Amino acid sequence: MTQSNLAFTDGHEIPKGYKKTEVGVIPNDWNVESLQNLCRSSITYGIVQCGPHIPNGIPYIRVSDMNSSELNVDEMLRTSPEIASSFGRSKVEEGDIVYALRGKLGEVKMVGTEVSGANLTQGTARIAPKNNIDNRYLLWTLRSPQALKQAVKEAKGSTFVEITLGNLKGIGVPLPSSREEQQKIATALSDTDVLISELEKLIEKKQAIKTATMQQLLTGKTRLPEFIMREDGTPKGYKDSELGQIPDDWEEVLLADAVIFLDGLRKPVKASNRSTKQGIYPYYGASGIVDYVDDYIFDDNLILLGEDGENILSRNLPLAFKVSGKVWVNNHAHVMKPKSDFNINYLTEFLESLDYSLLNSGTAQPKLNKKTCMNIKVLKPSLAEQILIGNIIEEMDQDIYLSIKRLNKLKFIKQGMMQELLTGKTRLV
Repeated sequence: MTQSNLAFTDGHEIPKGYKKTEVGVIPNDWNVESLQNLCRSSITYGIVQCGPHIPNGIPYIRVSDMNSSELNVDEMLRTSPEIASSFGRSKVEEGDIVYALRGKLGEVKMVGTEVSGANLTQGTARIAPKNNIDNRYLLWTLRSPQALKQAVKEAKGSTFVEITLGNLKGIGVPLPSSREEQQKIATALSDTDVLISELEKLIEKKQAIKTATMQQLLTGKTRLPEFIMREDGTPKGYKDSELGQIPDDWEEVLLADAVIFLDGLRKPVKASNRSTKQGIYPYYGASGIVDYVDDYIFDDNLILLGEDGENILSRNLPLAFKVSGKVWVNNHAHVMKPKSDFNINYLTEFLESLDYSLLNSGTAQPKLNKKTCMNIKVLKPSLAEQILIGNIIEEMDQDIYLSIKRLNKLKFIKQGMMQELLTGKTRLV
């Protein structure tokens, strides 16, 4: 790999070996071509009226089918062969590119073997690259910030953004003169994408393992080796409780007996007032940090439990989570300090594992009131067992956190690579 040693600036100076074009500064031996000029047939949208779903009919690609990482023919609706035949121009072949004309403007997907032969809807367009154009390079170029910027500039509408075929055809594409360089750029970006995809699958697997581990350890269905046997050498058993069968040496208590509620110390601060209180102390709400302010209310190891908001039902974010040190908490999260016979890691994970949908007391907005929370049933192993359970789950959390951190770093690197490689700032020659 070789790289220009001259930095690109927003000024008028053009580095040696580069030229200024309508899509930015690119190498002298690159050209800018309209998207249509790189296609072997006219860019076109698909079927206008697809009719009712025909189970054994011809599949067609909608914008909603482009939500997954790859097009999946099994998830597509199907139209009659007659309707598909009347729109033969938009029948896709393997290696073609599908472009979202509306909604998810600029979303592009490659047509694989299984999708070959499918058709399109009016909201998607077929891009069929010429044989001398690397289709993966064109795919990555259309995903680039430069291409998206052009598309957004030409798009019409406010609530329903859409780009016309004419404007799509006119998008400028920076093109290396050799197909070999196109292929090298596409391979570098595709390899990075594979790494990202593999890491996403690994994180998903780790999260599934953590969930299964929590279900076993936090209910006592699986006991740690240190706590299976009694002092006399006999195995411990199980007993019935309101939460089902639990280990016979565990207790079932109310959350009010496990923590001290500190809700009375919370203080909400309006966003307009927080602008004059910016500082270093985290300002927490129902699902995490909302802002940073110049003062704090608490200085302790505490558990926060979201009091209201859609997350009570959706659980897209943690609902019960630990906070430590100097923090400010508004009135959208219950504040709890575990009593001496409860381990904070164990109790946080136990509370996070619960289904709160049946405890919702809100109407227009989901809500967990304090009285309801105080009556939540909590399982209480010995403090020693709580500590070990909490440590195991916390270690899994940390492992997942580090993997997510690495994933975000890879995504950031990929964005930088796109900026460098698709403009020729860095050359793979």
